[in-house]
Amino acid sequence: MSPAQGSGLFTQSVDKPVQAQQDDALPPELMTALNRVTEISSLPEVTTRIVEVVEDPKSTAQDMHEIVKHDPALATKVLKVVNSAFYGLPSQIASLDRAIVMLGLSAVKNISLAASLSRLFRPGAISERFDARDLWTHCISVGVCARLLAKHSFGHMEEAFVAGLVHDMGLLIEFQISPDKLREVAERCEKQPQDFLAAEQEIIGADHQAFGAALSTKWKFPTGLCCAISHHHNPETLKPELRKIVTAVRIADTICCQNELGFYLTAQTQDISDEILDYIGIDESAVGEVLDMLPESIQETEQIFGE
Repeated sequence: MSPAQGSGLFTQSVDKPVQAQQDDALPPELMTALNRVTEISSLPEVTTRIVEVVEDPKSTAQDMHEIVKHDPALATKVLKVVNSAFYGLPSQIASLDRAIVMLGLSAVKNISLAASLSRLFRPGAISERFDARDLWTHCISVGVCARLLAKHSFGHMEEAFVAGLVHDMGLLIEFQISPDKLREVAERCEKQPQDFLAAEQEIIGADHQAFGAALSTKWKFPTGLCCAISHHHNPETLKPELRKIVTAVRIADTICCQNELGFYLTAQTQDISDEILDYIGIDESAVGEVLDMLPESIQETEQIFGE
């Protein structure tokens, strides 16, 4: 496979929820509220166009170059990433077209998503202890951790990174639609660690996986990303061809929550069994190596993708 080609794992775009998501449908009143969301109802135009290019099997690096070159901030970000320790290339890359060829279309999509999503985590208190930037820190941490887990096991590191990056997008919707109720959920789970999804269901009427499923479908994300957003707490319900990366995100989410990285309440009561590690082909020693690398890797990634 050439660098400018996608992996094929996340190549199916969706105009409606995949079958596994239909059990998580939002109640009508919450769907109505979601449809009224304005600030995050759509991705920036350049990001939408990049996702379309990546999902089109006929697209080339030149097609990507034509889009990115008209967004100076994104072009700068691409060059910054390609020359960073995140990719560890042996020499500096100065031209945008070569950077796109070296990174590949899928990686440029990931950079664009990360740059776009970082702007959505605007300042604001989720609870007395946490704010929206803590949620961004958590998403970055999970993306980095999922990437490291994938590197130790099944490959497809870029897909794992972006899946981890977007996994908690549903919390942004809750933060916008029901900030008082989300605060109540957060404060309850902080006071007494418990199943975050169950608390959301009781207080808000749906959990962040369901909100995220609706949002990612509205954004026409590829099926794999939709599944990471809608099933990162229960990947075992997915079809086998979609389950491995989402399982890596679940493990990464648990690790990051147990180590209190950013907004850590959503998976603080989850555990990581030998069975789930076996499923993605790693053991406890590999997890230990990931933990050793995680702090420095998160710091590097935040410097790259932060505003």
